[in-house]
Formats: sequence, structure tokens, C-alpha cells
Amino acid sequence: MPTFADQAIEFYSTISINIPLPEGVEIMHPHLRPDVASVFETFFQKFYNDNQPRTFIIGINPGRFGGGITGIPFTDPIKLKNYCGIDHPFENKTELSADFIYQVIDLYGGPEKFYRQFYFTALSPLGFTYKGVN
Repeated sequence: MPTFADQAIEFYSTISINIPLPEGVEIMHPHLRPDVASVFETFFQKFYNDNQPRTFIIGINPGRFGGGITGIPFTDPIKLKNYCGIDHPFENKTELSADFIYQVIDLYGGPEKFYRQFYFTALSPLGFTYKGVN
């Protein structure tokens, strides 16, 4: 039986949008990049390598300095390293939503405890930018 991690990795690596977008709108699909796919898989194997039920917390869409870089919802490169203990090749940028989310995660007891019970995702798992801004 595939784990939650296996299912998430498969979903994010195969999702696509096949509709025309308005002029100036671009899709952020970081999971197609090998460096992101590797870090994403490491994160999911670390925190979701089981079939335990979780409560989903759904946001709008990935931010360009958080999930748009790391591929991990509400997780910027700084939180990925400092809170989750996962090394990465990304430039250390911060995302305001990640700042807030990881304050909550920290108060809850840390990433291991939090991710055993919760899963962050987004209404749209892919991000969108309009003229470089989302």
C-alpha cells in the first residue's frame, strides 16, 4: 500500500494544467525541476512516510518565495533548513506566510509533531504569477 508520501510525490510530479492562460500569467510548477523534486521527496519521506490520517489545512496557492521555490506548501528555504533540518540548493528567501505558519508549528511542538497530524496544501497546488508577482 503506498504511503501518504508516495501518493503526494506522485501527484505533485504529474499534475499539469492544459488550458490557455491570460497574457502575462505564468504557472509556477517547481516540482518539475530535479533539485525541487529531490528536496520535496526528502521532506515527504521524512514527515509523511506512513498512512496515518491527517487534517488538511488548505491555503490559496504557493507563494513565489515559499512553496514556489521549495515545492513544499507554506515552507520557504529558510524554514526548510532551520525547522525541518533539510539541506537544499535554494537561495535563502523568506515568505511571510511561512514565517507565520512556522511560528504556529513551533508553538504546536515542532515539525515532527505537527506534520504527524496535519498536512498543508493549497486550493491550487501550482502557483500563478502575473508579470512576475503572485
